[in-house]
Amino acid sequence: MPTTTADFRDRAPETLPAGGGGITLVCGTRPELIKLAPLMRLLGDDCAVVYTGQHYDRSLYARIRADLPPSDRFRELGVGAGRRGGQLGRTVSAVDEVLAARPGRVVVVQGDTTSALAGALAANAHDLPLVHVEAGLRSHDRAMPEEHNRVLIDHLADLCCAPTELNRANLLAENVPAGRIAVTGNTVVEALQAALPSAEDRRSVLAARGLARDRFVLATIHRPENVDDPARLAVILRELGRLPLPVVFPLHPRTARSVEEAGLRPLLDRLVELEPQAYPAFLALAAEAAVIVSDSGGIQEEASVLKRPVVVVRRSTERPEIAGTFGTRVLPGPGIGAEVARWLDDVAGHRERLRHLPSPYGDGSASARVVAALGPLLAQRAASATAG
Repeated sequence: MPTTTADFRDRAPETLPAGGGGITLVCGTRPELIKLAPLMRLLGDDCAVVYTGQHYDRSLYARIRADLPPSDRFRELGVGAGRRGGQLGRTVSAVDEVLAARPGRVVVVQGDTTSALAGALAANAHDLPLVHVEAGLRSHDRAMPEEHNRVLIDHLADLCCAPTELNRANLLAENVPAGRIAVTGNTVVEALQAALPSAEDRRSVLAARGLARDRFVLATIHRPENVDDPARLAVILRELGRLPLPVVFPLHPRTARSVEEAGLRPLLDRLVELEPQAYPAFLALAAEAAVIVSDSGGIQEEASVLKRPVVVVRRSTERPEIAGTFGTRVLPGPGIGAEVARWLDDVAGHRERLRHLPSPYGDGSASARVVAALGPLLAQRAASATAG
């Protein structure tokens, strides 16, 4: 029988077999760490974290560590940026060395980054069971490097933790056995719930920036498809600058580099430029914005938890669950302004309507369901070790 969210609803983390330790979480970006933080808290001393440093930026990194629970089992590899192939090779090699020194019993990766694929390949090389958190997402866009990563990781994984039934269906369509799939929800729900500031603190965040609830737009743009092409980036920045409300624009390091190299800084003059924000501060802005404009996958999920509308500026998306409810996808160009205007026609009414819609990503119990699903893998590994 296929495994569904309901199968894990009443199963607690105590279903982990005795023995302690041995769960290695491999990640390399801020979103991965944020989404894995609830799982880290549940596992405690049972897990070690290998942070590859795939996306290293000093300002972002300080915020990454501030967002994490304290841990003395946090290994930093510092592989750095670079061409995709070279970065993948360096990361596989670095993670391989860590697993050779401390193999553990199970490797867990999250999402679709180069680091996630590297962790999956290194686990496979060491014959270690692999768990993929956030499995089964598909954009069906082969031009996206992440799409290739997702597919490869899912087919290497011994356990695919799918956030939604649609993700499960994607896996089944690719002949991933039903017994390797668990529908768990997405850990982003509990990560957000833990980090979201109170209403009073959110008001303080807005007041410090001269903003008012529902009287500004929050925008984030950082994906290569949008920022590596100067003409496309210019179109997006111009459209944001034409919106009728102030546009708060936390500037991602990749976007900042592209702006400078392309001579587009004058286009930022019409925006409220901010440095990258700590996760709680960003959530405070997102929760109080009239509408969000973004090309981020994670923000599409977060919008559904915060009950805010999001205009997704991308050619494709691997998160279609919010289409027609919390979000709409548009291409760079006039569609940005047109879709934002639709959400601004009745901000209070849209806020009230969205408030009653459930997020498709679960009820905030995803980490417990992942841990419950881990139990059989760990038990099998322990039995093998005893037999050996």
